[in-house]
This record gives sequence, C-alpha cells and structure tokens, in this order.
Amino acid sequence: MVKYSFKDDYSEGCHPSILEKLLKTTYEQQDGYGDDKYSREAKKLIKEQINNQNADIHFVSGGTQANLLTISSALRSHESVISAKTGHIHTHEAGAIEATGHKINEVLSKDGKLRTEDIEAVLAEHNTVPHMVKPKMVYISDSTEVGTVYRKNELEELFDFCKARGMYLFLDGARLGSALCAENNDLILPDLPLLTDVFYIGGTKNGALLGEAIVINNNRLKTDFSFHMKQRGALLSKGRVLGVQFLELLKNDLFFDLAKHANSMAKRIVKVLRENGYAFLTDSTSNQIFPILPDRIINKLKSKYEFYIWEKIDKENSVIRIVTSWATKEEIVDEFISDIVGDS
Repeated sequence: MVKYSFKDDYSEGCHPSILEKLLKTTYEQQDGYGDDKYSREAKKLIKEQINNQNADIHFVSGGTQANLLTISSALRSHESVISAKTGHIHTHEAGAIEATGHKINEVLSKDGKLRTEDIEAVLAEHNTVPHMVKPKMVYISDSTEVGTVYRKNELEELFDFCKARGMYLFLDGARLGSALCAENNDLILPDLPLLTDVFYIGGTKNGALLGEAIVINNNRLKTDFSFHMKQRGALLSKGRVLGVQFLELLKNDLFFDLAKHANSMAKRIVKVLRENGYAFLTDSTSNQIFPILPDRIINKLKSKYEFYIWEKIDKENSVIRIVTSWATKEEIVDEFISDIVGDS
C-alpha cells in the first residue's frame, strides 16, 4: 500500500500549466544565465506586482540557496544574523550559513516569530566590541516554520527597529504564498518592498518544479549580487527554466490560487479536529498545522500516511506536523480526518 504523504508541500511535481509551457517553449533558443526573454518578462511582472520598479530580481533554484546567497553577500566576515531557533537557517540547512563564516544568533520563540525585544536582547548581549560578532541582519520567514504568519504592524515594527539600528531585515518567503493567503493575514505583496531590505517569493513549495525569486530592495545589497550567484553555483545556464515557471505562476493569479487551495485543505483539518476537542501546538492559519494527538492514534495513522512527529507532549500524546499542498485532494483530507475522529 502506497502511503499518502503529508510531510511537505513539494512531494508533487508541478502545476500542469508549467509543464505545458516548458514543453511548448523547449525548442526555442534562448540566451542563458537568466538573460532569456521569459526571465526578463517574469522579472518585469514581479516588479509590477510588488509595485517597485527599482527592485533587483534574481532567480535561484531553492530556498537554502536563496538564504545562503542573501546572507553571505550582505554580511562582512565579523557580522552575524539573528534568527528564531525554529528558523530554517538554524535548523534545516546543515550549517550552510555557518559554513560561509557567519554566526547565527538564535532566539527562542514559541510561535516562530521574532519581535523587537528579542533583537534588542541579542544586541545587548553582544556589546563587547570588538570581541564578539556584530549582529547585522534579522532573518524571519513568512509563514514561519511553525505555520504562523506576520501581521503588517509586526513587520512594520521590525523594519523600523532594524533601520534605526543599521541592520538589514531579510524575509524568507519559501511559503510566502501560503502566508499572504492566510485568513488572518493583512499583508499584500506590494507591502514587502516597503517593509524589508530583501525577501524572496517561493515557487518550490507552491506549485513550481523548483525555484525562488529573490527581491532586493536595499540598494546597498544589490552590488555584485550576480557575482555571488556565479561563485556559489547558483547562476543557471538554463535560467529559462526558472523564468518560465515564475511567469506562468504569477500571471492570472495562479500563484495565489494554489496557495489558497493548500491553506483551505489545512483549514479543513483544523476545523474538524477542533470541533472534536483536539488542541494544536500553534495557532497556524497557513498550510502547516501541528495537531496534538494521542500516540495510539498516531501509530494507526502511520500505516496509511507519512508525516513528521514534531515533539512529545507527555507519555500518551505527541505533536505531528501536517503539510498540505497545491495538489492535496479533498477526498484524501476527508479520509485523514475520518481516520482520526473515528478512533477518538
């Protein structure tokens, strides 16, 4: 029996329209390294949708690559980056940032979000100049690694705080589509160039085969970025593959439609489980949810589904992580719900 995976939102290939476009254009000869017409058109479309013609757009293959490039190119050798302990750069990137010579200052955060007091505490701790690293960048993700999303006022406070202290604010947007389509979200795409120094739009986890679009808003971070890409193997000779995908995703709101579907599948699970008395680790409104279930039910679910056991709550209960995607089917979700509720 083939198990259905709720482990992530990139187990499927990509939305069919992307494959159709790649197939339709495959015999066209295009310039390489992102200078093809599709990449140029996609960059133009992104600038229009974020309402910032001054932004620099760079396509890369994945989230770890986007994080590594952005952070390492922005920081000098003695500078560090602040992240929530749950942040992707701290927990799931095999020390990629540290391997470039930059320390990550971790902050404990139950809901995955950073606040100005968290950053202030790190700055206060690193006050022995020049004997300690100098925190220069704040790394956040929207949605976070525990499914929560930033409100506009929270992002405004963070960005104002960073500007006042000469720091950069970098937003990891691997699941940005899900965040912007969350029911409690009040941010829109054009807000991000005004409230971050750099962010990226994630395609890999929202219907693309692969790819992230890095958007650099701060002029100081634009210099020689393409050199950093080339040096670290991120400048693809067949850059058209990324350009075609983002052009297809961002026209006619496909990017947002796919994210809405992923969110709605997660919400479907949350609604029924809450109605049946189950609690959740975080108040997630995105496509990552963290129900707390009895271990006996979890063990039964393992026979039909794949998912991560996030943490142990007590002797009889654990948190699991469930991730829905652009391709998750309603009937699978309903069956999953039934398998939980039916055993309650």
